[in-house]
Amino acid sequence: MKKNKKKFIFFGFIILTILISLSLTLLLKIDSDYLWHIRAGEYMFKNGILKKDVFSWFLFNKYWMSHEWLFEVFLYFLKLIFGNFHIYIYSFFSILTLLFILIFSNKKNYFKNIPFTFLWYLMFFLIIIVFIQARPHLLSFSFLALTVYCLYDTLNNENSKKIYILPVLSILWANFHGGSSNLSYIFCLIFIIAGSFKFESSKVVAERLSKKQYLKYFLVMILCMVAVCINIHGFKMFIYPYTNMLDKTMISNISEWRITSLNEGYHYIFYIFLIINIFIMLFSKKKIKFMDLILLGVAAYLGLKSIRFWMYSFIIINFIIFSYIEKRKIDKGTISSIFIIIICLSLFFVLNFKGMFNVKFQAYLNKDIVDIIKKENPERLFNMYDYGGDLIYNDIKVFIDGRADLYSKYNYKDYLNISLLQTDYIKLINKYNFDYFLVNKNYPINTYLKYNDNYKIIYKNKELIFYKNKKSS
Repeated sequence: MKKNKKKFIFFGFIILTILISLSLTLLLKIDSDYLWHIRAGEYMFKNGILKKDVFSWFLFNKYWMSHEWLFEVFLYFLKLIFGNFHIYIYSFFSILTLLFILIFSNKKNYFKNIPFTFLWYLMFFLIIIVFIQARPHLLSFSFLALTVYCLYDTLNNENSKKIYILPVLSILWANFHGGSSNLSYIFCLIFIIAGSFKFESSKVVAERLSKKQYLKYFLVMILCMVAVCINIHGFKMFIYPYTNMLDKTMISNISEWRITSLNEGYHYIFYIFLIINIFIMLFSKKKIKFMDLILLGVAAYLGLKSIRFWMYSFIIINFIIFSYIEKRKIDKGTISSIFIIIICLSLFFVLNFKGMFNVKFQAYLNKDIVDIIKKENPERLFNMYDYGGDLIYNDIKVFIDGRADLYSKYNYKDYLNISLLQTDYIKLINKYNFDYFLVNKNYPINTYLKYNDNYKIIYKNKELIFYKNKKSS
């Protein structure tokens, strides 16, 4: 009876996983970056792989590190097959794949304490909800989950061969989302370093890796490093994540790169999540494995460094924390609880299902302003950073867009100075000789344009204003 009950609960979790993935898909946000991704995919599908910019009037034909090129082609290919519904197909299967990896690689531990597993699902929902966008990071979540799973599998069984899939995974990672592909060999190195110690204290115990494990981790690390270079940009992809992370201007001004802060209300989600897991390890009756402690530290560092790494932290900790949860008998109300949650999620999905068929591919700009801009046909448009994706999607050349890594060494600082009316902004406006401005009304640049006789308003709504430079007539 117990076995049948466990099977029933396991299948209940599978149904829950599918329903959570579907429910999260309904919360999908069309962000500006998705719009230039899909246009880049269309261009490459029709004309070949992009290594130079074709979307900016200012940086036209400059070298572009298109580190997500395969994702963009893949996304456009989905659109050809499924039409506008492709965005939900991608989102649903990305989340579902991640959850299946987490569940099937850890299913025994999930049954140790069902109430905590429910709490874990809730924390997953609250953390990933911030990142529900049709972008390549959804694939990176699964790539990272497979990487950590294979590394732990070798740690628990030195004869395991699953680790040898990591170089192949690294090739895919480097082409789908190259900016995060260095994590494949970095985590191999972390396991090698953490496995080099042997000691025991009152709470922490370290066990040295066997020679066989050392050899496997080291060999796979080298293979992953080589694999990351197998892409359209070659060795440049190997160093790209590090040069990107050193760009202080970009990191400090783009919201998803900002550090996790106690000054932001929704950031408390991550702090609560981290504190819960630290307390579980500290107050567990079991000794803390040094490897687990190091990886918890890595997860905490990533999550505190940037909100974009929250989900990475969750994935890493998923393979650590359950071994410190006390085993308990399956509660009598477990099946009823699963059943109630399934009904609630089903109702949520059914009530919101119609929204999936009303896809509007716009993040900031409506059809009216797009039509007006096209009619005016600007040659040197100044646009806000967030509007770039919408403009590219509508075949309008931009001054800047979500590809901050492309613009950072050319005009990104100038864009900030102009939009915020900072250092030499008037000289910069004259330097670029903009003929039109598409600005957010709450930015300082709008104040300058509004009270300058050289500019007239062509269009405005509650959020943005479109100006024309009278001198360019």
